[in-house]
Amino acid sequence: MRPPPALTAGGRTVASFLSATEWMLPSPATQVHTISVLPSQIPTPRDEFAFSNLTTSFRNGGGSGEEASNPRFHVVRDDLLHPLANGNKARKLDALLPLLRRRGATDIVTCGGCQSAHAAAVAVHCAEWGIRPHILLRGEQLDVPTGYNLISLMFGNVTYVSRSVYAQRDEMLYEHATKIAGSSGTVMWADDIIEADLAVDEDTTNEHSSRRVMIVKEEASSVQALLGVMRLVEFLSGLILFGKGERVHIVVDSGTGTTAVGLALGAVCLGLQWRVSAVMLADTIQRYKQREKSLVSDFKNLFPETYCGIVEDVTHDNLVQWVDRISPRRFGKVLDGEIAICRQVAQQTGILLDPIYTLAAWEQAVDLCCRDNEAKVVMIHTGGTLGLFGLAQRYSPQFITDERS
Repeated sequence: MRPPPALTAGGRTVASFLSATEWMLPSPATQVHTISVLPSQIPTPRDEFAFSNLTTSFRNGGGSGEEASNPRFHVVRDDLLHPLANGNKARKLDALLPLLRRRGATDIVTCGGCQSAHAAAVAVHCAEWGIRPHILLRGEQLDVPTGYNLISLMFGNVTYVSRSVYAQRDEMLYEHATKIAGSSGTVMWADDIIEADLAVDEDTTNEHSSRRVMIVKEEASSVQALLGVMRLVEFLSGLILFGKGERVHIVVDSGTGTTAVGLALGAVCLGLQWRVSAVMLADTIQRYKQREKSLVSDFKNLFPETYCGIVEDVTHDNLVQWVDRISPRRFGKVLDGEIAICRQVAQQTGILLDPIYTLAAWEQAVDLCCRDNEAKVVMIHTGGTLGLFGLAQRYSPQFITDERS
């Protein structure tokens, strides 16, 4: 059993505030699979690599000593957390949704793109927790709803908004929330609630006379989102596979970068020799570093004792190593190649990737495990596989193959 993390200046441990938090997910547990990269393909181009899932092959009585000695990396299967709303979207809501419900939320308003995994996750988990979800989706309604768009429609109250209106997100969200609240209801921003003293437990659950509408910004990037990711790190650090003293190199695909910062903060606060590489997929490195600095600052404000006792001793300006994806890609030019790799990985390992996000993390993990023998390489599977339905609808030729088995 691993020793507890070091005490902070105020006597609190990281484990103490995590254990005191109410969570959406019943358990932080997740599956971890071990992937072998076959040596006969190294160092051929990335789309010619062959893979084997050692976890499932050994479980089924297969595998060999020779195969087990190949370069390998581990995949944290957060894509299996929930059948519809999983991955880092569920982790971000893990601590946030219970907080909002405890503060009396009757309705939650959020936004996203037409195939937003975040919007779908909010819709599903709010419905499960008895909160009415209201989803603002950018663009036009699809003729045939698929993927996350379909999930949002099934579980939430969806409104489509024009791109010009969506460009002013805060005004759009507040105006919509005000309409829902009506003249007798109240509108609150989730970020404002998070910044309040979380130790004060306001009994607002019995206030049924009016609606309490709470706004969650796009992608739910907040300190409360960090806590769910830190909870994952604490779980992983307790596994025999990743001993406290071992060196671990975590790889994750990054949209807003919140998940990467949560992973890095969790590792630092728990005293782990883990480093985090985040594959930048949606912004410049300057914007990612700016977001990292902002999130760390918010964490300091919310948990000053923990920050001053542990995080302050680390060069927190460089918690995350932000990296470019292995190869730049643009739709219509190389998407067919990305789909072919995703199909190969699915057939050889039983793991489904999407060509935009999780494939980028997979490629980075493969590259690291083949050239870095000093640390265990771990890829966080952030989910997003329902997005394949939306991609298939929009780029159907790339999903058609003439191969015959």
